[in-house]
Amino acid sequence: MASETSPKDRFITVYGRNPVLEVLSDPQLHVDKVVIAEGARGPGIREIEQSARRRGVAVQHASAERVKKLAGNGRQDQGVFADVIAPRMLPLETALGQPGLRTVIVLDGITTPANVGMILRSATAAGIDGIVVPRRGVASLDPLVVKASAGVAFRAPILKAYTAHEAVAALKDHGFAVIGLDAGGDTDLFTARLPQPVAFVLGSETAGLGPDVAALVDTWVRVPMASGVESLNVSAAAAVVCFELVRRSRA
Repeated sequence: MASETSPKDRFITVYGRNPVLEVLSDPQLHVDKVVIAEGARGPGIREIEQSARRRGVAVQHASAERVKKLAGNGRQDQGVFADVIAPRMLPLETALGQPGLRTVIVLDGITTPANVGMILRSATAAGIDGIVVPRRGVASLDPLVVKASAGVAFRAPILKAYTAHEAVAALKDHGFAVIGLDAGGDTDLFTARLPQPVAFVLGSETAGLGPDVAALVDTWVRVPMASGVESLNVSAAAAVVCFELVRRSRA
């Protein structure tokens, strides 16, 4: 029997009074539940309770310590969080057992929430089949990521794995060619041979890919620069990669 999907692979948890009010105010989002810390008071809490009641969203109460633990940010949760269902988010192992997974982006060591959010937005807009956001070594899917994605994170095709290394190894086992992005790559992205299915791995701006992930790369490519531009930040480079991958797949 298949194991039950973890809540962490079904929900994006939003914490803080204003972010929770925002998701409750969006009729296009399916909020599974709101959890409020015992003893939390104030106008914001009353508005959250009223909004949840109007939406028919379950409101639960828990100790302040448990709310901090479940929200994942003890300094900014403000005594409340909401679990928002992300309908396209799946464990990577589940997605690998389904048809249609051909172009994948894997994030490795990208810890700036703004970069993760913008990558989610670009990859979703481009039509990438899956974006692997590991639970370890990459910024958590929190309100900062959601804001940077302009809300796209809730409907992005996010695939969850424990680490980038684990994800890349699994993709290789399923026949994916693994392409690494590096400014010193031997091949130009626009002329490189990119077989299908393909997994493109993006590392941090400072350290690049971790050595364990880099060891699994089949081909290194670079984004060619013109007009005196020396480099792109990781989110801009990701956008270029995403649209090139999808252009190739539809050619």
